Amino acid sequence: MTLRIQGLTYRYGALFALDGVALDVKPGEIVGLLGPNGAGKSTLLRMVAGLQPPDAGTVHVDDVDLWRDPIAAKRRLGFASEHPEFYEELSAEQYLAFLAAVRGLDPQAAAGRARELFASLGLAGRTDEPVRGFSNGMRKKLSFLAAILHRPRLLLCDEALEGFDAPAALYARETLRALAAGGAAVLFSSHVTEAVERLCDRVVVLHRGRVVRTLARAEWGVPSPGLTTLERAFLELIGVPAAEVPA
Repeated sequence: MTLRIQGLTYRYGALFALDGVALDVKPGEIVGLLGPNGAGKSTLLRMVAGLQPPDAGTVHVDDVDLWRDPIAAKRRLGFASEHPEFYEELSAEQYLAFLAAVRGLDPQAAAGRARELFASLGLAGRTDEPVRGFSNGMRKKLSFLAAILHRPRLLLCDEALEGFDAPAALYARETLRALAAGGAAVLFSSHVTEAVERLCDRVVVLHRGRVVRTLARAEWGVPSPGLTTLERAFLELIGVPAAEVPA
C-alpha cells in the first residue's frame, strides 16, 4: 500500500494551513510527522483520512484518488484521531460491532479480534460501559483499536498514542511495527520526538504548512533495542512483567 500526497493546499481565510504539501509513504514504512503547534499536521491527516476536502492537491491510496473514489480509498485505511468522536451512548463492544458491520467484516472474527485488543490495551472489563463515561486515555485507546480492527493497509495516527499508559503504548508501538512488517504504510504524527525516534523509518518536518525537511533514519541513528530504564522500572512498579511486554 502506497500513500502519495501531491500539492495539498488548504487556507483558513488568508492563512495557509497547508501550502503545497507533497510526501509519500511506501509499503512497509512508518513515516513520522513532526512540527510545532499549528504546523498543519492534524489538517493534513484529516484530509488524508477523507474527512476534510483540500482547496487544491491530490491524495492517492495506491492508485485510488481519495476525493474521486472516497469509499474505495477509505476501505483501505484506518484513522486514529487526536480528538476521537464516538456514538456516546454505545458501549465499546457495540461501537466496534457497528464498525465491523460497516466494513463488512465477519462478526464473530471481528468480535474475537476486538476482545484480544481490549485485553492488550487494558480496556477489558470496561467494554460494556457507554463510551461517554470513558476517560481521555480510554477514548484514545478505543480510537486506536477501531483504526486497526480491520488490519488496514494504510494507518494514519494523529497523536494517537498520547495519553496511553506505558504497557498500552508499548503494545501499540509493536502493533504498528507488525502492520508495517506486513506491508502496510503508516503515517504517524506526534509531539513526542522520542516516540517518533524509536518508531519511525523516516521523518517529515512540517512548519507553517510546508514540508521544510525530510530526515532519514541514518540522520538520527538507530535507538537502543528493548525497554528504556524508566519503562522497565515503571512496569515493575505496576506489576507488569517486562518480559511479557513487547519492546
